Amino acid sequence: MLPFNAATLRTGENRLPCPQCDRGPKDKALSVRVEDDGRMVWTCHRCGWSGAAGRETQPAAPARPPSKAATKHRAGLAPWADREWATAQPIHGAALAYLKARACCIPPEGSHLRYNPSLHHPSGYTGPGLVALVTDARTGQPISLHRTWVRADGEKAPLEAPRLLAAGHRKAGGVIRLWPRQSGQPLGIAEGIETALSLAHADVAAWAAIDAGNLAALPVLPGVPELLIAVDADPAGEAAAAECSSRWLAAGRRVRLVRPDAGDNDLNDTAQKYAGHE
Repeated sequence: MLPFNAATLRTGENRLPCPQCDRGPKDKALSVRVEDDGRMVWTCHRCGWSGAAGRETQPAAPARPPSKAATKHRAGLAPWADREWATAQPIHGAALAYLKARACCIPPEGSHLRYNPSLHHPSGYTGPGLVALVTDARTGQPISLHRTWVRADGEKAPLEAPRLLAAGHRKAGGVIRLWPRQSGQPLGIAEGIETALSLAHADVAAWAAIDAGNLAALPVLPGVPELLIAVDADPAGEAAAAECSSRWLAAGRRVRLVRPDAGDNDLNDTAQKYAGHE
């Protein structure tokens, strides 16, 4: 049995959520190529899981499970990720232009969002990119690195996977602290970096949860009296916001849900519209 619905795939390259990484419905790390004769080959660009299937009249070849090296979560950052973060620069150049073109609020000094003008992609591409430190929401300890290859016009680089997390690192329970926050201040949380930087226009310290699963599981944090949740306008986003909100309200905290305008996918779409960037 194939690990995805082959009937929905077109001939050529398809990008799907990887069932091994299981990063949620928005993930597109799994590349599935369908040939004219119906043969399929798939590879995850994150964990390395791969497999193949013959013609429809033939049984599917068994999928190769990800290696232990690919699935084991290391403690802290790998040496290469530690160097990448240490050498990343404050936001300027193409990264600054990208964020401005996306109508994002530019994070201050001390943000866990930086810039590399020559960020290497596994495909061989090298270009400007955002480098974000992922830390444990509870402890603040570094657990991963998030990278986004960008263009100065506000578009992501023309890559199959322009956003990548560090392979072999833990994502669950992680956040990107885009704004330093003092105890007693409200906190804003969103799935993506650009959406969180749109929520920051509300004069709130904003963090990115990376995806709907992490937002849904955001723990109730000490010293945060109020949580603002930027809700993505899709079933996963609505469900994540509802789960997170319920837990924080049950703990006696104030919660506000911030939704995009009707017809917009997320708060960044709305921010761009009002900034005249569409």
